[in-house]
Amino acid sequence: MNALEQLKQYTRVVADTGDFESIESYRPVDATTNPSLIYAAAREDKYRHLAAMAAADAKSLSGDPALQLSLCLDRVAVYFGLEILKIVPGRVSTEVDARLSFDTERTIEKARELIRLYEQAGISRERILIKIAATWEGIRAAEVLEKEGIHCNLTLLFSKIQAIACAEAGVKLISPFVGRILDWYKKEKGFASAVPEEDPGVISVTEIFNYYKRFGYATEVMGASFRNKGEIIALAGCDLLTIAPALLNELESSHEAVSLRLDAGKAMEMLLDKIVPDEKTFRWLMNEDAMATEKLAEGIRKFTQDLLKLEDFLKKEFLI
Repeated sequence: MNALEQLKQYTRVVADTGDFESIESYRPVDATTNPSLIYAAAREDKYRHLAAMAAADAKSLSGDPALQLSLCLDRVAVYFGLEILKIVPGRVSTEVDARLSFDTERTIEKARELIRLYEQAGISRERILIKIAATWEGIRAAEVLEKEGIHCNLTLLFSKIQAIACAEAGVKLISPFVGRILDWYKKEKGFASAVPEEDPGVISVTEIFNYYKRFGYATEVMGASFRNKGEIIALAGCDLLTIAPALLNELESSHEAVSLRLDAGKAMEMLLDKIVPDEKTFRWLMNEDAMATEKLAEGIRKFTQDLLKLEDFLKKEFLI
């Protein structure tokens, strides 16, 4: 078996792309999207019709340009999600506007609207994960949504305290970002090791996985944002891993041996201290973690920039 086939023995593989052909090629269980992936895909001729459909719907619902754009953004995200769900047997993650990352109530409203659109199209909410930034406000929104049966994927997660707060809130799934943690350590600390097991991003996800399994949390751990296949192989056994097409191709072309690295059974026997985070503890521990604080803020800014690019594209090409 190639490395990808071996990996699938231990971990659910998720495609991190908006390209339907890539999803069909690698046969993942689930798929994740975000504004930058949708922007890249929507500019391709083969997917422009989805943006055009979203714009037509938005125009039919409102004559106000600002409202049209908001309606169009929601529908573009959902239309891509609907196409992906024709391919994957499991779930698709659809992202809430990053500009709402510090607004609990509006995040809840946006999530409900996205789910309404999916259900209107005949898709059960069980097949959707609403992506929300793992801020304190985002986690509180997810806590409310989960109680309504709207499952969430808490993204831009860089620290153990974010992960613990998500688990305590009953969040369905978290996406700790492996590669972006490595990026910070390379830039700020001069980290140079090429050994995957010493990769700070790999270490972070391993610690979170072990903590969850030790204390019996149901929240799923999905490693994300990989820089090389070594990071992926080092996390074999993680609940899920979301992987970009280029790295899926590398894994498929490789026959490197893949073995179980993250073991839930062993984690249950570990001696770990339990933390129950309130807001003050969460904010203090985030403040004390420069990497997590900086990467969370940077991630929100980057997602917002990508969303603005998508907005400009939709306005110029379809709404004006």
